[in-house]
Parts: sequence; structure tokens; C-alpha cells
Amino acid sequence: MTSLNPGSTPSTPAASALSSGMERRRAPRIAPLSADIYTQGNRTVPEVSLQDLKARARKPGEASFFYFDHHFQFNAVKVLPGEYFVSGDNIVIMTVLGSCIAACLWDSRARVGGMNHFMLPESDSTDVSGRYGSYAMELLINEMLKLGARRETMQAKIFGGGQVMANFTTMNVGERNTSFVVNYLQTERIPIVSEDVLDIYPRKVVFFPATGKAMVKRLAHAHPEALAQEVRGNAATVAKTTSGGSVDLF
Repeated sequence: MTSLNPGSTPSTPAASALSSGMERRRAPRIAPLSADIYTQGNRTVPEVSLQDLKARARKPGEASFFYFDHHFQFNAVKVLPGEYFVSGDNIVIMTVLGSCIAACLWDSRARVGGMNHFMLPESDSTDVSGRYGSYAMELLINEMLKLGARRETMQAKIFGGGQVMANFTTMNVGERNTSFVVNYLQTERIPIVSEDVLDIYPRKVVFFPATGKAMVKRLAHAHPEALAQEVRGNAATVAKTTSGGSVDLF
């Protein structure tokens, strides 16, 4: 358990790895899974039906693939590359990552959370898209603010940045993405409280926006065509836990 002082910038393993030549890190110790994912004191988390989720008007770049997750027994939304989703409802936000990064932000006061999924740090042109971290992070923060969150009470959990293809070492896309998101959050003074980044594994990430809990499964090291096989692979995980939701194995 790591405590963070308000307003301080933590020294994270990702930042340390980036400053020391981007060494690959093994998964930290696995934290126990809480018996009740959506327990948050005496607060009742809003319920929302799958039909209501699908009927809502979508904003540009907002995830819209809704389904019922049989593993967690909750309604869920899948965030595809270039998309984001922000909510305080009793749902699951999920994505699958290779070299891409997903930043999960949570506001401990407003009990609102969100996730994005970007592919590259910045665009070389005038292309404004959630595929690029510079736009994806700004979009995610702004949508959080619209739902009552405040920058000073936000915290972040970051995932991805893996080198999933053995012959794809020259561009170091995962390392560049990881470096970008760490530097961006430090600039915005949003503390990174948990992370599972770099290494060679694809990852499946699940985030519970009402409580800030995140869960991650490392999938089998594979070629891109095997990334769609989400249920296969070795599960290993877990980044350090802090107040405001932990990161667990599933």
C-alpha cells in the first residue's frame, strides 16, 4: 500500500524505468480481489440498464459498444482504439491493449471515472483524433470535469505500452506512449497511483468508474492476429494498490 500526499508527484516505476533506459519490468505481487467490487461506504452506485446505455446520444470519439459482461455480471462498454468513456454509473469499462496506452482517471470526491485508449503520443499533422495521446488525454480530462470532477482530486492508473511484436523494436511505440502519458500526467499534477506498463505482453484492462478499481490480465505474448483471442493467455499482474481502488488480477 502506497500513500500519496495531495498535490505531490509520485515517483512511479514507469517513470523510473523511463529514466533508466526503459528497462522491462516484471509484474508486481498480486493483490487480493475485494469481495464487493462496487462497495463504496454507504453510497449507492447508480444502476443503468443496457437498453438505456445504448439509447444515449454519443459524442464524437465516445465508446458505443455496449454488452453484458458474463464474467463480472455487469453491463459493460468496450473502448476501442481512439475512443474514451466517462461515467459514474454501475458499469464496467473494458479495453484490450498492445503497444497502446489506456489511462484510467478517477475522482475520489465526485466518484466519477473514465478510460481512454490511444495509439501514438502526438500527431505530426493537423489530425485531431483520440488515436493520439495529446488529444485523448485532454478529451478524457475535459469530459471528467463536465461530470463534476476536479483536477486536484483526480488520480490515474495507466496500462499498456507493451512490445507485443518481437520484430517491432526500432520504433519503440510502447515506450514512446508510456513516456508521453507519464510526462503528461506529471505536468497536469495528476498522480499515478497504479500502473502495469511496458514489457512484452498484450493486456486486457477492466475499470470500474464508480469506485476507481482497475483489473488487468496479461494475455499470452502473441502476434497481432492473436490479440483478438482475449480469453487466452497467461494472467499475471498487478500493480501496486492505493486508496481509491486497487488493481487486481482476474
